[in-house]
Formats: sequence, C-alpha cells, structure tokens
Amino acid sequence: MNETTSSAPAGLGFNFDNTYARLPEHFFERTRPVPVAAPRLVILNRALSAELGLDAWALDSALGAAVFAGNSVPQGALPIAQAYAGHQFGHFTMLGDGRAILLGEHVTPHGERFDIQLKGSGRTRFSRRGDGRAALGPMLREYIVSEAMHALGIPTTRSLAVVATGEHVHRETRLPGAILTRVAASHIRVGTFEYAASQGNPEDLRALALYTIDRHFPELREAEDPIPALLASVLARQASLVARWLHVGFIHGVMNTDNMSLCGESIDFGPCAFMDAYDPATVFSSIDHGGRYAYGNQPSIAQWNLTRFAETLLPLLHDSEDQAVEMATAVLETFPAVFRDFWLEGMGAKLGLFGREDGDADLAQALLTLMREEGADYTRTLRDLCRDPLPDTPFFRGEGFKVWHDRWQARLTRQHEPLHVARRLMLARNPAVIPRNHRVEEALEAAENGDMTAMTRLLRALEKPYEDNPAHAAFAAPPATSNAQYRTFCGT
Repeated sequence: MNETTSSAPAGLGFNFDNTYARLPEHFFERTRPVPVAAPRLVILNRALSAELGLDAWALDSALGAAVFAGNSVPQGALPIAQAYAGHQFGHFTMLGDGRAILLGEHVTPHGERFDIQLKGSGRTRFSRRGDGRAALGPMLREYIVSEAMHALGIPTTRSLAVVATGEHVHRETRLPGAILTRVAASHIRVGTFEYAASQGNPEDLRALALYTIDRHFPELREAEDPIPALLASVLARQASLVARWLHVGFIHGVMNTDNMSLCGESIDFGPCAFMDAYDPATVFSSIDHGGRYAYGNQPSIAQWNLTRFAETLLPLLHDSEDQAVEMATAVLETFPAVFRDFWLEGMGAKLGLFGREDGDADLAQALLTLMREEGADYTRTLRDLCRDPLPDTPFFRGEGFKVWHDRWQARLTRQHEPLHVARRLMLARNPAVIPRNHRVEEALEAAENGDMTAMTRLLRALEKPYEDNPAHAAFAAPPATSNAQYRTFCGT
C-alpha cells in the first residue's frame, strides 16, 4: 500500500460495506491510490451526490478534491484493484484495473449499493507498461456521456466528480491529468468471469457466480438451476441495453468483453459517440480499423461476448461438457429473438405504435433504409416525425418518404389509441437533444483551456433530452457539415 495516502475524516456521507473484497483474494489486489500534486475539483455532480446520500457541500471543498483524487481515503473504504481478463477485438488478454481503484461499495440511505471507483488513480500491479493515469479530456467526455445516457433513460454507470491532478500525462502530446469518480452498480464484467475461469478453480468460479446472483439477480437465489438462469438473465439485460443504444444512435466504440458489465449497465465511455446521419456502418473509434464495433454490429458483438461468458460457465452448468455446451447453446440461441423484441418495442414506441402487428418491423426498417439512402440525420428526423405538420425538409418532401408516410398513417389508424396519444409516446421516446459530437468537442476543448462555460451549458441541455427547449436549440441541431471523418480515441 502507498502509505502517503491519508484517511479522510467522517462527515462526507460515505457508508462503505465491501463485499467484493470478501471473494477469494486473487480476484483483486489491495492497494491505495497514488497521491497527486495539486488536486482541484473541476466538476461535482450535486444531483448524484444527493441521490447517494452524500454531503455535496462537504464534497465541494479541498477535502472533497483530496478524496476524489485519492490523496485521502474515506473512512470505511477498502481500496482494491480488480483482476479481470478480456477479449479485446477478439483476442484474449489478461487485464485488471491498470488505472482504476475501487474505493469500496457505498450503501445509500435507501439500501442501494454502488461501487465508488477512481479512474486515473495511478499504477497498480495490473498497469503493465501504463502510467495508471488519465487525461482531463477523456474523463470529462465520460462525465458528459454517462450523465446524458442516464437522462435518456439508458442503464449506465455515472460520474460523480472529475478532479484535475496538477500533473500532466503523456499520450500523443502532453495533456493535463485528471481523475474521474465513477459510480456503478458493480464492476463485474464478462472479463471477470473469463479471469476466474482461466485460474482453473471451479469453486472460485462458483463463488463469483453466486456472488453475482446475490448482488444483481436475487430473484434467482431460489431457482432450481441458478447458473443457466444467470446466463439467461444476463443475456436479457444485454439485449435490452444494446437495443436502447441503437434507439438513440449510440456507438460504444470498444465492446470488448472487459467492457460488458453483467448487471446491464453501459460502462467505459472511451471512443464512444452518437451517430448523426443514419448509417449502420458508422464507426468513430480510431482503433476500430475493421468496423468490428460499428453501430449496426453491436447486437452481434453482444451475442459474441455472451458466448464467451457462457464458455466460462460450462464447468458450473453440468459435469458433462457435452451437456454443458448443449445447455449454454440453448440459452444463447434465444438472443436474436430476445434482442428483436426489445428493439421492436423501442422502435414501435418511437413511431407511436401500440401493440404489435406483423408488419411493424418492416415498417421501422423501411424508414431506416430511406434515412440511410438520403443521409438523413437519425435523431432530428425521428424527432421531427413527432410534429404536426411535418417540417418542410427535403427528406419529408421525397417520394419515398411519402409512400412510407401513407403506410405509417394507415398503421396508426388501426390502433385504438388516438393520434395525440401516439404523438405523446413518440415525444417521450425520441430525444430532441443528444451529446452531438461537435458540441462535445467544443465543450472539451474549452474545458481543457480552463473554461467550463460550454460544458456547463451542454450538461444543462442534456438534463431533459425529451423536451423542446428553445434555449437549447443549438444543442439539438445537427452539425452544419458531415462529421463522417470524426474520430474518437481511448485516452489510454
């Protein structure tokens, strides 16, 4: 442990109970954050602080900055770096928290349990050749996107604070250093199970599986056969999550198995971005040269990752490997239908559809095909579709759209709900504001130069994404020119 890290006094509101650290010790390393030179609070999420039962006034101080930087550790915390593995772009690698430390599990006044993790908190034994640090820009990007995802109603890790470290990190250039405080239901990943399976101890693997059930799927505790039930439950949450990503045009960018949280939260917002013009082949990540994690590939990658998860569970499914494979396959084969149901439910709502008709999937896909052919903006087009009358745009004037519109109107008239109710549903499912890439970049560039005004305005606009607010019209507008060449980076 780093003995120069001090303990923070009580009074901040943290209430730690560190159950993960009671698993077999090879699942983690006890360590402490590496102190930084001059911690300074850049942004504090006061709303999240209140939800967690923390004292935002106490956190918005030099003491809070010291805690968020890792210079002081809250009472009751038990800092650890978690061990895990992962398939990165399809290749298996032994990993672990190389630049993150889990302070502990905070239990709120309502009994909810959340991991409190510092990202960019210094080297651990899993750092390999990395410096264990993070730059300000990527940490602020995660803050923006994770809070936007939460406001959009998509399960996600969240961001409690970002502190500047008073130090620099060296990537392609010299950058200001920062640490993000991430809040998550847990950090148990597919990669955590891959690590456990690689150790060759079925009892430790079983302990991890039962711990995961107890923490995230308590309804399975009394199941007759909890392990296949766990696989099915994780599959359903992942199918739902990825469908929700597609509904808002989100591209994760690096869907490695170590970035798939078993509880079904979006996690690790590195080279992520939101699509403007609709195209399933859209890729923004600078390291995704082959388009493995393109927008339209995300469902199939989720199933691929789930297959890796299922492989880790084989020793727990059945003593016979053949029987275990058969049981796992039976669950995995349900993914396309489960995903399609979640996707169609969401797309139906975006089109104001109640109930289900046989042609609904074709209706939704026909609109998406038109949007791809015309290069229509995904978010703006679907939001404009909620309006009566429709805006006078080239897309809506097109002959292909007119044919589709007649078909859509016929579908709407066949349901019992009146058109104004359908429109209300559409407005609740089609955001007016998303983290437009050009607006995110503007905010990050200004913040890196010490001006948080643009980021504050962007975050305010993202708080209520389903409302039409004239004051936020600039944040709802697509970029003036195509951002097809826009690239995002991991920040590691």
